[in-house]
Amino acid sequence: MKVSEKTGKTVEEAIVAACTELGVHRNLVKVEVLEEPTKKGLFGLLGTRLAKVKVMFEDDPGALAVDFIKRVCGSMGVSVELSVKKKEEHYYLDINGPDLGILIGRRGDTLEALQYLTNLAVAKQVSERVRIIVDVEGYRQRREETLVRLAKRLSDKVKKTGSRVVLEPMNPHERRIIHTALQDDIRISTFSEGEEPNRRVVISLKRNRDIS
Repeated sequence: MKVSEKTGKTVEEAIVAACTELGVHRNLVKVEVLEEPTKKGLFGLLGTRLAKVKVMFEDDPGALAVDFIKRVCGSMGVSVELSVKKKEEHYYLDINGPDLGILIGRRGDTLEALQYLTNLAVAKQVSERVRIIVDVEGYRQRREETLVRLAKRLSDKVKKTGSRVVLEPMNPHERRIIHTALQDDIRISTFSEGEEPNRRVVISLKRNRDIS
């Protein structure tokens, strides 16, 4: 949040001065009048008292996220175009451009790091709690579909062999996708084991007493 305190002969004059300093339009700010102007001071012995206001401007989280990512990509020499959509309290940013594999990384590791840093950068500048989801040309959706297919295939294998399957290390978001994909299968149990960043999902048969 940006804040400016200004004085003026009138409240409106002080507000305009504060908005000018912040570089924002009058309609986008919140105003708190700290002191009303007076023509005379105490007992008429003192001079005119100026109006004093406190003007507050809350940056748009989506715009802040776009600016941060553009600066990061610029420092990497990567040309990008960004689109942002808001759904409830989440902001979804999709990055588009040529040769963006560098922003995804191995199994999306770089993308997760970029999203984490973007959330930190935005959180420092806004008072409300928001969640920024960063994607690269729909990678997250494709990855989710791949993980769901993998979960179904491995669960079938577990049912046939009776042996549990341990997946490769995944981040919390991807582990959640596996758990969710199999949560309604009455014969299958999933859980995570190990420590970050090597925590893995385990798919196994439910014990007989768990199926009831």
